[in-house]
Parts: sequence; structure tokens; C-alpha cells
Amino acid sequence: MIPTIETERLRLIPPSPDSFDVYERFYTDPEASKMYGGPIGREQVWARLKADLGSWYLLGFGVWVIQLKADNSLIGTCGYWQGRDWPRELTWWVMPEGRGKGIATEASRAALLHAYNEFKWDKVESYMNDENIAARALVEKLGGTTSRRQEFSDGLSRDIYLLPKPA
Repeated sequence: MIPTIETERLRLIPPSPDSFDVYERFYTDPEASKMYGGPIGREQVWARLKADLGSWYLLGFGVWVIQLKADNSLIGTCGYWQGRDWPRELTWWVMPEGRGKGIATEASRAALLHAYNEFKWDKVESYMNDENIAARALVEKLGGTTSRRQEFSDGLSRDIYLLPKPA
């Protein structure tokens, strides 16, 4: 069973078919999704949602959908992703209207606490493409420090950040 996590303003809920609309709005928006392989078509969006849900069953972890408690709207995702032969990572995306409001920070802290306290992981890492300045800034805000640089199967090298357990 996929847990739900609550913070002051957010619920991190399991992905479901009800999440498709927010996935579609994000992944078909060229500006919003450019750092996440977008824009992509509707069928590819459906495949992403299925992959996010399937990760929980195949790997025992995955991303949650971020729900605002104020109005129950869905605004993004946050959690863990791991491609085949890639390091496990903390990842997130937030719709443009939710950016700059601390949503990704709040969701990431909750996901980090869950990883350390519930999954009992001894480390949590994150990485991003070099040009993703916003993601780098959030990882550094969370206390992330560069632990190494790694070449990936997509031909890109990325800094791998080690993220501490939030206080």
C-alpha cells in the first residue's frame, strides 16, 4: 500500500488515474516540462503516470502526487525515481502556478523524512541536468552537497547530491 504523507499545506498522495489531468497539463506544456523530457504527447503522458504508479510495485518506492489541502487541487509530484542502472533520486515537478511558493521545498522535506524514517534508507541522492538551475537551488536549500559526478547512459554527466535528513 502506498502511504499518504501530510504536511502543513500539502498531502502527498498515491498516483492514480485521477492524476492524469495534472500530468497532462504539465507534460504537454513545453515551458513547464522542458527539464523533464517534455513536451510529450497524451499517450506518453499516460505511460509516465503508469510508470510512476508501477514504480511503487516494482521497487517499493515512487513519487507521490502533490495535493494542496486548501482546495484539494493537484499541483505536481515529489518522491523517488530510479531508471534502469541509474541511481535512485529524489525528484519533483510543480506546475508553473505553484512555483515560488515553497511547495517543492515542503514536499521534498516530507519525502526526505519518509525515506530516512520509514524506508530506513542510509542515504538519499538527487541529480539534475546542469542547466536546471532551479532544481540545483532547491537541492542546495535542502542541504544537498555534491558527492560525485557521474556519466549516465543518456550521454550526459551530472552532479550527484547527497541530501541530509531534515531537522
